[in-house]
Amino acid sequence: MSEMITADLVDLDLSADTKEAAARALAERMAALGRVTDLDGFLADVAAREAQMPTGLDGGIGIPHCRSEHVTEPTLAFGRKAAGIDFGAPDGPADLIFLIAAPTGADDAHLTILSALARQLTNTAFTAALRAVDDTETAAALIRGDRTPASVDVPADAGNAERPEDSGATEAGAADAVASAEDTAVSGTAPVPIAGVEDGSDPVPGITAAPDGRPFRVVAVTSCPTGIAHTYMAAESLENAGREAGIELVVETQGSAGFTRLDPAVIAAADGVILAHDVPVREKERFAGKPTVDVGVKAGINRPAELVAEVREKAARGEVTAGSAPGSAAGSASGTPVERTGGTGDGYGTRLRTWLMSGVSYMVPFVAAGGLLIALGFAIGGWQVNKAPSVMDHFVWTGADSWGALLFQIGGVAFNFLIPVLAGYIAYGMADRPGLVPGFVGGSIALTINAGFLGGLAAGLIAGGVVMAIQKVRIPAAVRGIMPVVVIPLISSAVVGFLMFVVIGKPIASAQKGMTDWLNGLTGANAVLLGALLGLMMCFDLGGPVNKVAYTFATAGIAVANPGDSAMKIMAAVMAAGMVPPLAMALATTVRARLFTPTERENGKAAWVLGASFITEGAIPFAAADPLRVIPSAMAGGAVTGALSMTFGATLRAPHGGIFVVPLIGNPFLYLIAVAAGVGVTTALVVVLKGLRKRSPSGAGAVGTGAVSPAGSKEPVAA
Repeated sequence: MSEMITADLVDLDLSADTKEAAARALAERMAALGRVTDLDGFLADVAAREAQMPTGLDGGIGIPHCRSEHVTEPTLAFGRKAAGIDFGAPDGPADLIFLIAAPTGADDAHLTILSALARQLTNTAFTAALRAVDDTETAAALIRGDRTPASVDVPADAGNAERPEDSGATEAGAADAVASAEDTAVSGTAPVPIAGVEDGSDPVPGITAAPDGRPFRVVAVTSCPTGIAHTYMAAESLENAGREAGIELVVETQGSAGFTRLDPAVIAAADGVILAHDVPVREKERFAGKPTVDVGVKAGINRPAELVAEVREKAARGEVTAGSAPGSAAGSASGTPVERTGGTGDGYGTRLRTWLMSGVSYMVPFVAAGGLLIALGFAIGGWQVNKAPSVMDHFVWTGADSWGALLFQIGGVAFNFLIPVLAGYIAYGMADRPGLVPGFVGGSIALTINAGFLGGLAAGLIAGGVVMAIQKVRIPAAVRGIMPVVVIPLISSAVVGFLMFVVIGKPIASAQKGMTDWLNGLTGANAVLLGALLGLMMCFDLGGPVNKVAYTFATAGIAVANPGDSAMKIMAAVMAAGMVPPLAMALATTVRARLFTPTERENGKAAWVLGASFITEGAIPFAAADPLRVIPSAMAGGAVTGALSMTFGATLRAPHGGIFVVPLIGNPFLYLIAVAAGVGVTTALVVVLKGLRKRSPSGAGAVGTGAVSPAGSKEPVAA
């Protein structure tokens, strides 16, 4: 680590008051040494990582980090802020800030060293020494490992006295912070109780050992989006908790440096599984058939003892579970309802939304590919292309009509997968791979009986529910191997098929037809009001659940081979409204740059491209910094655009693409006018509202705020 941090990369008295300013101050030190080639580009990567999940940890630690193409070599910078800076930790601000920068192609050796540092952060002796050190050379030496914490004179109360928010920390958070540092081999401190375990007592009475008398065995996997810090800190905390609980616990860290697979024999002998991850667990099927606790990676850091207790309780109940859907960070490892943010605390509504979004996320690429191909087919072959004969028998290489018909028919085939994929992956999100077969079967039946999008939703939920019910049945260990392959697909497909064909299929088909007829019958004021409502929804949470409801409603309307004119108008209105917030923020940062921070102005440049590409999330950084001004403004502009799009009769067959699919839009000129009108409304409102905010007596900017520029001058920032 000698090359990763030097005294020049240490600031023991950070002047920054926000996490963005702290990251900039430390990144400037990296740039001064040539470790970062593009300061703003690197900071944008740091901000993007921070947006995925806060990097604050219990115990007063902030670890902003990222992999970036603007980093020349793995680098670590350290800053200390006595008053603390909010990095989103439950127990308050962080006074120790570590900025970790890794190049996109960093070698394994360097990343392994960085992971070793991440593990050290759970050692209270190490962090206490960093709080007590008074010169940058010693601080750098401590972090490099050239000096030990014992070599630093640490006051007895340093661990508490210098934590500005310790008095307000929750009891559980404090206990977890202590528990995370219990590796006595490193810290040399005596064992102390961890959360949920008092005086070494067993948190799950009667389950200190497996039925055959051997120690209870747990295997765990930890992973985070960048695989540098949280991955290894969670592993360290879980290992410490396992030792304290008197069980055997082995962790597989799936980090940036790759991962070494646990021995299959170790997995087979395990009595339970803990998955602490914010990205999909690789090769998750290895853990099928085990009692499993599935949580986010920060839960592995902050409450490892609770996770150990929970997996032992599941084992005691005989609750056998399976792995979750690859590609879904929110999927349940057990095939049971998703338990990510709060263990078993997530409500049914949250889980239902996650299941539905799982299906929609897999369906949308089929909608995009099929919709664009069909739209291109119409553009090339004319509006009669849907009546062309099969291209297998009537294809002319030089005929535009034939090429148009080819694209149209390929798109139609892609569309035939929509409902089965939707149903299959809703069931997949609920019950993992065993849910795929009944889900696809139910979705195909929905397609056959013309139950459409509603039928696919019902089939997926029924299939997932049936599989989950079967998985709860306790079965002999000897037949567990054939359950996912034979028994569950057979029984669940039969049950789903019966329900779809005989019981609920016909009513759902009638409801689907009624909704389609209603959409096709929308005219005049009703259509305009619907456009305004969808525009409001698209801009309310900028890519969140409400936005997704509006988008899903629109894509459901065009997810058929021959959608009605009203359905295509709705899709056009939804995409137009979704483009407004980022484009408006980009324009506002251009015409009134002084109202925005330097970081926001940089984000504004990217928002031009994001907005033009129909990526509504491009406005999130602005809304997060100033929600009371940005969100209402965005909603007003979105409503105007949605209403105008419907009024102008603009149509869209493709579900995505932004300005890049304008040639495929009906009434494209008026469509662009609708977008421009909404952007203008939002921009004007944002500028006016920000301009009306209170000023300090000196008129230099918002009250009590100011961002320090690299040159040391102060620029006004938004309140």
